[in-house]
Amino acid sequence: MSKVSVMVVDDATFIRDLVKKGLRDHFPGIQIEEAVNGRKAQQMLARQPTDLILCDWEMPEMSGLELLSWCREQDSLKTVPFIMVTSRGDKENVVQAIQAGVSDYIGKPFSNDQLVTKVKKALHRAGKLAALAAGASSKAPLTSALANDSLAALTGGKAEVVKPAGKPAKPSAAATEAAAAFAKPASKPAAKPSASSGGRGQGQLRLPGGSMACVIKALSLKEALLVVRRGEPLPQVLESAVLDLEQGEAAETARLNGYLHAVAALEPKPDSEWLQLTFKFVDRDPQKLDYLSRLIARGTAQKHFVPGA
Repeated sequence: MSKVSVMVVDDATFIRDLVKKGLRDHFPGIQIEEAVNGRKAQQMLARQPTDLILCDWEMPEMSGLELLSWCREQDSLKTVPFIMVTSRGDKENVVQAIQAGVSDYIGKPFSNDQLVTKVKKALHRAGKLAALAAGASSKAPLTSALANDSLAALTGGKAEVVKPAGKPAKPSAAATEAAAAFAKPASKPAAKPSASSGGRGQGQLRLPGGSMACVIKALSLKEALLVVRRGEPLPQVLESAVLDLEQGEAAETARLNGYLHAVAALEPKPDSEWLQLTFKFVDRDPQKLDYLSRLIARGTAQKHFVPGA
C-alpha cells in the first residue's frame, strides 16, 4: 500500500501530539511529519512535498496564513489540501483564508471525530483516501464525513468577500463550496456568558463539547486558575480547550490554546455548584505571551472569588 503523508504544523507540542494520536488511531500506516512553525514547515516542504497539511494560524516566525500563501505559489503544493487548525473563527479570518486558498477549517478545540471527519474529506477530494481505506478504522461513515461542512458553524449570515489586490487566483471547488456555506446559519452557536459573568477578570472557556463563562482567579505566563459554574458534561482533565480573554478599553482579545491540567470542586461538598480549573497554556506565540504579560501587569485577574457573588 502506498504511503500517504501528512504534515502537522503547530508551535504547541501538546496540539501536535493530539493531532498525531488522532490520525494514527484512525489511519494505520499514515506517515506523519511535524514542524514547530511555518518557517520550519516551509523548509521541509521545499525538500519533500506532502499529501495533506494541517496547520495552526498563529505561530512565531511564519504564520499559517503566510505558509498557505507560499504553498499556493509552489507547483508541487498548489493543489495539496491545506486545513487550517485554529482558534480564529471570526468571519473576517475565514474569508481571508479562503482568499488565500485554504481547503477547510478545524476550529480549536476539536474532538477526534471532528479531526478524522475533516481529514477523510480532504483525502477523498485529493484521491488519497483509498490508499488508507483498507487499514483505517471508520468510526463515522464516509458519506457523513463528506456531507459535513465546518465553515457554516464558524460564522452566521452572508459574508461580503472583499476582493484582494491584484489579479485574484481562480478559486478552487473547495473554496467555492466554503464561500457558499457563509449563507447558512450557524448550526450550533457558542453559548453566551451569563449576565453575572461580565466585568474584569472574566473569560470564555471553549471546550470540544461547548463553551462556558469563567472567572479568572489567578493568572501567570504558564497557566490560569479558573472558576466555572458546574454543568453537563463536566470538564475533563487533559481535555484541549481555548480560553478567550477580552480586556481593556480597546476590547483587545486573545485566544489562548491549552488543556485542563486539573479539575476540582471549589466548595468542600460533592454537589458543589462551582468548579476550579487549572488551565495550562501551550502557546509559544510571542504576541500572546506579550498580551499575557500586559494583562498580568494591569492586575486584571481577580484575586478573590466568592461563589454566587
